Formats: sequence, structure tokens, C-alpha cells
Amino acid sequence: MQSYYPASFDREMGSLEREWLSWLPGAVREHVLTLSTGQAVVTIGTGRLLLSWQTLPPRRIALARFPRLAVTFRFEDLDDAARQTFMRYFDLYMQRGGG
Repeated sequence: MQSYYPASFDREMGSLEREWLSWLPGAVREHVLTLSTGQAVVTIGTGRLLLSWQTLPPRRIALARFPRLAVTFRFEDLDDAARQTFMRYFDLYMQRGGG
């Protein structure tokens, strides 16, 4: 987990779009989530998070193939503490497997 989240950043997520969409409502908790094709708006108090994503070619390691999404995070009108609080839960919720 990061110690600082800037107002805008990009990330590669290891999931299919349908998986991402099924996890997203739980990751934003009680915040209002508005979805449209390839993007979402999360209302967080008086601010918001704009999410956009696109499917990338799968990562190949030997014969294995791993799905990938390029996700853009853009916070508006949220201070550092509010971004940290939101992203701490978001990252924990989205964490899958691994050690």
C-alpha cells in the first residue's frame, strides 16, 4: 500500500473488465458510484474520483496469460488525507491473492 496518493495517477490492474466492474462497488463502499462505458465517477463527500480504464493485451509469461487493465485515477476537490483514506480501503479491497 502506498503512503501517498497524488491527485492524479495511472495504474495497471491485473483483471478482466468484468471482474473489475464486479469488484468496484465494494471497493468504493458507501460512496455513490456512477458507471458508464469505460469510466466511472465516485462521489466522495464534496469531491469526486474520476476513473477511466481500457483493456490491455494480456501479459504473457511462458504459456500463462494474465489479463490487464490500464486504469486512470483523477481526484477532484479532495485533500491528501481524504485521498489516503479512500485509497487505503480501495487498495485493500482490490487486493487479490498473492503473499
